Amino acid sequence: MLISFARAVQEDGTLAGDSLTAIQIFLYFFAAPTGMFLLISALSWATSGKKKSSKQTDSSLTRIE
Repeated sequence: MLISFARAVQEDGTLAGDSLTAIQIFLYFFAAPTGMFLLISALSWATSGKKKSSKQTDSSLTRIE
């Protein structure tokens, strides 16, 4: 008991935790980054799409002759 307490006091936090399952690895390192990339891409594409130009007559202020 005393030895395990002494080891716990000296431990610097480098003990390995539980291992990840194959599904967790796929979700954390492939699906989540890919999904975030696609979401950000779709949002940036939607906000910077072509603007509809209204049919206006050309003005001498906006056209060079």
